[in-house]
Amino acid sequence: MSLPLPRPLFAEPVPSLRWGVIGTNWIAAAFVRAVTRRTDQRVVAVAARDAERTAAFAATHGIPRVHAQPQDLIEDPAVDVVHIATPHSAHAALALAAIAAGKHVLVEKPLAASARDAREVADAARAAGVLVMEAMWTRYLPQADVLRQLLAAGTLGDVHQVDADFGFATPYDPAHRLWNPDLAGGALLDVGVYPISFASSVLGTPVRVQASGQRLANGVDLRASALLTSAGGAVAMVATSIVSELPNRALVVGSHGRLELRRPFYAPTETVLTTRAGGRAVTAGWTDDTFHDPYDALSYEAVALAGYAGQGRVESPLHPLDEVVSVLTTIEQVSAQLGVVPPPE
Repeated sequence: MSLPLPRPLFAEPVPSLRWGVIGTNWIAAAFVRAVTRRTDQRVVAVAARDAERTAAFAATHGIPRVHAQPQDLIEDPAVDVVHIATPHSAHAALALAAIAAGKHVLVEKPLAASARDAREVADAARAAGVLVMEAMWTRYLPQADVLRQLLAAGTLGDVHQVDADFGFATPYDPAHRLWNPDLAGGALLDVGVYPISFASSVLGTPVRVQASGQRLANGVDLRASALLTSAGGAVAMVATSIVSELPNRALVVGSHGRLELRRPFYAPTETVLTTRAGGRAVTAGWTDDTFHDPYDALSYEAVALAGYAGQGRVESPLHPLDEVVSVLTTIEQVSAQLGVVPPPE
């Protein structure tokens, strides 16, 4: 027994687009490195609030154009695609501005800080005829295609259960974006979106959401666990936290077998299939060791956007905008059920 090999996203070369990056944080840096090292895409401009830091970022990554304001970058005729790597609270407004300027957009997850704002972005993108993608890089990793092939072939049988979690412990700091409600802080939007999106990719939108956990009075959630029930009766058990270390694994269980995505499931990892033959468990594995730096796999989402843009699409077929909105709706349903606690000491 063996796992199917992952298929390339595109059979033909994709267009080489000119990218402008808004933000100079660690994910912006990782994205620029991945695009520069692993693709034919070109990062030609950067903008952020701190002029000195932006200039240093451009010098470090060899970016020729530096803009004082995000809007200047958005209006730059030399930019085809805008990559938004700011705190979550700014995602929707910047995406709408880029759409209005006729640019394609890749928005770091979550697409917006609310389902309502995400819907506005989706509607605007469709009306303008530009491509907008949430940067849920897991959808474009080779292991995601292995899972899609197994599900399509029925290898796992009827899927009964999905488990996924993502969490870590971080010190309480009201000034940090994770703890700041004005920056859409909290576990759910920052890392909880990964397991919920993973569950959605397998089971679709849940018809029932049962959750427990803790949040502060200002709305910042600390941890959450949820049982998501699908229309067919399958369930997903998801968890997230910024106050505890979780395994960061994912599991899909069916009537004929199970597939485990080992830690960290949201990045290139080991994938193990377990089935039964002759009354005995049989396993097969595949490990994605393509990159020394796992974040070089961010290049897959950049290639996906360029390829879909070349096809004239306005959304990703692997991660449609309606599903992005649905995931944010689930997040809001989970958040509403959390108990209120005082801030950590």
